[in-house]
Amino acid sequence: MSDSTSAERVLGAAAVARVEVGSRESVAANIAWWDADADDYHREHGDFLGVSDFMWCPEALREADAGLLGEVAGKDVLEVGCGSAPCARWLADQGARVVGLDLSTGMLRYAAAANTATGTPVPLVRANAERLPFASGSFDLACSAFGAVPFVADVGAVFTEVARVLRPGGTWTFAVTHPMRWIFPDDPGPDGLVVTGSYFDRTPYVEVDADGTPTYVEHHRTLGDYVRALSTAGFTLFDLVEPEWPDGHTQEWGQWSPLRGERFPGTAIFRCRR
Repeated sequence: MSDSTSAERVLGAAAVARVEVGSRESVAANIAWWDADADDYHREHGDFLGVSDFMWCPEALREADAGLLGEVAGKDVLEVGCGSAPCARWLADQGARVVGLDLSTGMLRYAAAANTATGTPVPLVRANAERLPFASGSFDLACSAFGAVPFVADVGAVFTEVARVLRPGGTWTFAVTHPMRWIFPDDPGPDGLVVTGSYFDRTPYVEVDADGTPTYVEHHRTLGDYVRALSTAGFTLFDLVEPEWPDGHTQEWGQWSPLRGERFPGTAIFRCRR
């Protein structure tokens, strides 16, 4: 769920609505949201994410330690929903040929500035993950750390597109909020330990303005939904990582916190092969 008051003020978010939202509304809302939220997002999370570091999740799992992507040197890599692209730059620093894709001009503005500051010129593309602007078989692997996947109405289209642009045997690794988190309030404290919703309620979380126009959209899916969509797209799921909250990690990020993290998972990382 969103955690910024500035973007809410800019976009006039007035209420939370549990309503069905299609691709067109989701795209429009999330372009507007992430463009409006880019400054606040990087002010709040920039130090944690870094400018050239691959952080998978708020549990502070780094690709440098986890090695979920395997050897990347010499590989063609697509990061889907790259934001300011710290993951893409880290991959480039390891010898990968990386392209970063995102829907938000505001986030890509930060990515371009960080490219200049670090001297790591990762190519950046503004596009919708449901329609990737690349030729079939362009990449050896694709990845996404909380980018794009939770915000699209048609996750099957994203998976199909990722499968299309991957070469045979290519891998697709992506992190999302763990589906079981949906049954709890979006609260890092004790109130966030009490079940208030149904795991099977797939209605999107939507913030709307006074006219009822969506200003923020996040789509909810079960673990089974993800597995079926991946299988339909031609992927084989070979691993599901549920990072544990590390000892000594005290930083909260939205609804992620040590209190909740020691009791149930906050992130699910799917590792798939085409």
